[in-house]
Amino acid sequence: MPGSDLNKVRNIGISAHIDSGKTTLTERILFYTKKIHAIHDVKGKDGVGATMDSMELEKERGITIASAATFCQWDNHEINIIDTPGHVDFTIEVERSLRVLDGAILVLCAVGGVQSQSITVDQQMKRYKVPCIAFINKCDRSGANPFRVIDQLKEKLGHNAIAMQIPIGLEDKLTGFVDLVDMQAIYFEGENGENLRKDKIPDELLSEANEKREELIDAASMFSDDLTEAVLEERKISTDLLLPAIRAGVISRKLTPVLMGSAYKNKGIQPLLDAVTTLLPCPYDVINTALDLNNQETQVPLNSDSNLPTMALAFKLEDGQYGQLTYIRVYQGQLSKGSTVVNMRTGKKIKIGRLARMHADQMEDIKIIRAGYIGALFGVDCASGDTFAGPELNLTMTSMFVPEPVISLSISPDDNKSQINMSKALNRFSKEDPTFKTFVSEETNETIISGMGELHLEVYVERMRREYNASVSTGTPQVAYRETITQMAEFNYIHKKQTGGSGQFGRIAGHMEPVFDEEFIFENKIKGGAIPTQYIRACEKGFMDCLKKGPKMEFPVTGIKVVIDDGASHSVDSSEMAFQAAARGAFKEGYLKAKPVIHEPIMKVEVETPTEYQGLVMGSLNQRRGIIVGSQDEGVTSVIESQMPLADMFGYSTHLRSLTQGKAQFTMEFAHYKQIPKSIAEKLEKTLTKKKKNL
Repeated sequence: MPGSDLNKVRNIGISAHIDSGKTTLTERILFYTKKIHAIHDVKGKDGVGATMDSMELEKERGITIASAATFCQWDNHEINIIDTPGHVDFTIEVERSLRVLDGAILVLCAVGGVQSQSITVDQQMKRYKVPCIAFINKCDRSGANPFRVIDQLKEKLGHNAIAMQIPIGLEDKLTGFVDLVDMQAIYFEGENGENLRKDKIPDELLSEANEKREELIDAASMFSDDLTEAVLEERKISTDLLLPAIRAGVISRKLTPVLMGSAYKNKGIQPLLDAVTTLLPCPYDVINTALDLNNQETQVPLNSDSNLPTMALAFKLEDGQYGQLTYIRVYQGQLSKGSTVVNMRTGKKIKIGRLARMHADQMEDIKIIRAGYIGALFGVDCASGDTFAGPELNLTMTSMFVPEPVISLSISPDDNKSQINMSKALNRFSKEDPTFKTFVSEETNETIISGMGELHLEVYVERMRREYNASVSTGTPQVAYRETITQMAEFNYIHKKQTGGSGQFGRIAGHMEPVFDEEFIFENKIKGGAIPTQYIRACEKGFMDCLKKGPKMEFPVTGIKVVIDDGASHSVDSSEMAFQAAARGAFKEGYLKAKPVIHEPIMKVEVETPTEYQGLVMGSLNQRRGIIVGSQDEGVTSVIESQMPLADMFGYSTHLRSLTQGKAQFTMEFAHYKQIPKSIAEKLEKTLTKKKKNL
């Protein structure tokens, strides 16, 4: 591993809304730091695709699915970069990356500005207190307006955003930028913009540059007494005075310097790299804490010192060609080949085998990972978010925030071989991704997968087919309907069977009636031993057996009270089995007379949306048989409470996102069961009949 001067190490992430150019920007950074020798595009015409999008699916779709880690060197600094996805469906990838980073670049589009996912990413940065600098990309595009984006950063995200550059020309006339710290014009020349030419500022931009520099000095002077003094004394402000003040503002998260460029046109990347090394924190600048398990989980500060006992966090798992690969960030101490650490979740001791540094899907073997660095381990059995600590410590790191899944699909293998491969794939994916859940529904016996959105699940199903050769079919999961009765009905059933030797005999009479708030009540009103006491339990069991599959549509039965008040037995032919069978017959006889109906689960759905979409959201809930219970405004956000049938919730997350440009989100939980309308009951009956025929 290179020299361990942690002052020259930067662990940074690149975060942004979809299609703001994160992966393109990373590709250019790798090119200028001589990590790669040719630039490939995300939607590569050359068939190669971006370096950081190593998954086949990523290259095809031109999107980032999994965060990728790499490292490069710039100006004697070592930069560990994690390129993260922008789609809200892969939000866990952003969470796990920000959890282990010291700083970030927030990429914004010069045309689109602050978009929905920029807001989500910004909230995630706030959650982990990650200092950031902003980079306004795509300044070459038609409609680019970087200063409008700076205003949005202030208004929508509450950042104290301040420009460090102004563009020389915009859209197709973009030629370079004015550096407001050095007060020089920078032009990017050569085939790939690798040659920087510094020149004097064009006359027509001089007054604007002076004005913007004053604003920059004014904002930075809040973080440096020396700079404030120099301003008051009207001295010339040097770069050496200005940059440390800006850096102090960034590290305290009270200042967001804004740089500009066009990654695709190779403009503005080198000044961004300079800003990463001069303004973003090194591991020493960030306070990381662990929880002391011996002392009621009080917070203990960690020190980026390689000689102290080890503390490290596994933040991402990958199943590579060499087995499980665990991405790890070391916060204190060091991990070396052959050393022993304890997985704090399981309490198991782990001997460190092979260590590596990653460059997308390429790797380099190393002997040691010191505090402050990011690396990877091989062949270690652990889960995402596990803490590895030295045997002498009883500390754990705080784990990542894992959002609840919002969408489910049923999944079934097409043949026996696919069944085995599907279960292998599901096992691996749910271990790698905490937001991807899988379980078998007890009621419908279907395998259900849940995730953060339709794209999220679509990608996993596609990976199952490609990586595991599992041929699978998906569908909306069967809703957990219930059956119940609506009126009282009597039964009087005799079970009689005679087959040589002792037969079977039992008579049960009584009635059934609907009850509320109870699933099943059994009442014994037998007098004079019409049914011997030893068979009463068998009668109850027989009735309970019928609750699993109702006679109407084979859904579980709920809300029913059974009263038995008469019966008959035979001294030889009666048995527990006979009375169980009699109870089943009696149940069917009474049930069909009691006008059974189907009930469906109703969910309590709470939608949080910007107020301008309130009407649209309410309309979308009404369209899906929703009943609006109430709504309240909380600042710029409106919270709408409603009750919606679960059957109409499938696909709602995608519909809601498209309706509100991805700005609204919802949570749902079970509320109660309610009878379904007649028209829907008929449709359901037809569907089930069709299903049975196909089986």
